[in-house]
Amino acid sequence: MKEKSGAKKTSLRELPKISDRVSFIYVEHVKINRGDSAVTVTDSHGTVRIPAAMLGVLLLGPGTDISHRAVELIGDTGTSIVWVGERGVRQYAHGRALAHSTKFLEKQARLVSNSRSRLKVARKMYQMRFPNEVVSSLTMQQLRGREGARIRKVYRLQSKKYKVPWTKREYSPDNFEDGTAVNQSLSAANVALYGLVHSIVVALGASPGLGFVHTGHDLSFVYDVADLYKAEFTIPLAFEVAANHEIGDDIGRITRLKIRDSFVDGKLMARIVKDIQYLLDVEAEDELLIDILALWDDKEKLVKHGVSYKENS
Repeated sequence: MKEKSGAKKTSLRELPKISDRVSFIYVEHVKINRGDSAVTVTDSHGTVRIPAAMLGVLLLGPGTDISHRAVELIGDTGTSIVWVGERGVRQYAHGRALAHSTKFLEKQARLVSNSRSRLKVARKMYQMRFPNEVVSSLTMQQLRGREGARIRKVYRLQSKKYKVPWTKREYSPDNFEDGTAVNQSLSAANVALYGLVHSIVVALGASPGLGFVHTGHDLSFVYDVADLYKAEFTIPLAFEVAANHEIGDDIGRITRLKIRDSFVDGKLMARIVKDIQYLLDVEAEDELLIDILALWDDKEKLVKHGVSYKENS
């Protein structure tokens, strides 16, 4: 038998927890390959080795070439790959999940498929934004109104704090440079946050598209979860960047570096995992990495796979 080159595939139990990983790394105009258990990133300045198992998400910008062997390693270690636009402000595609269990996905699908349970989860999301209020009797329309008022207040406060003029959230996905400095920074910061949340959602085995507040988009649940943290992370950071930089500066890069620094301690990643578990009523100790495959049966819950079944058996 031909020997395989490179390091042995890491078992699921050997992989670092999500909260122990670096949040994300953005690269553009580089070549990515594999060197044993690391991905190698090469540009005109030289080559950097990055342990794949320690990465939460790898954001691939324009001009990036990645080898099959690098993708193989990244898939084995559960690192999410997200292909993004220039400066990381658009998301085009993503890679696979870390979890081999469908526990999160099944629970999410059950909750979102029933109007009553879906409303309950949506209310929990809003309750996390209004910890000092009782929202259990409010309709979705009332909750949206309160959330809109809360976010407008956050914008006004940050505008006053950093002395940055603010009118409204306004941006064009096709023309990043057309926005004001604060709107450019908000776009870049939010996409970085979406990438981080997306990597955790798929790492847990949940669906990015089965949202409770947002709906009809393949990232609806990502937007649901990301909205829990914007007032704390991306909005204040965007006004800070706009207060210290002008149009013409590389707002996207400056924002990404700052938002990365705010994620680097791993506390937000651990918090996102905990919050998703809370929202979906999944116990923290439940096993997510069990490599089990079974067949569904309409009379029994599950039956063994890999068996050649006979009629009426």
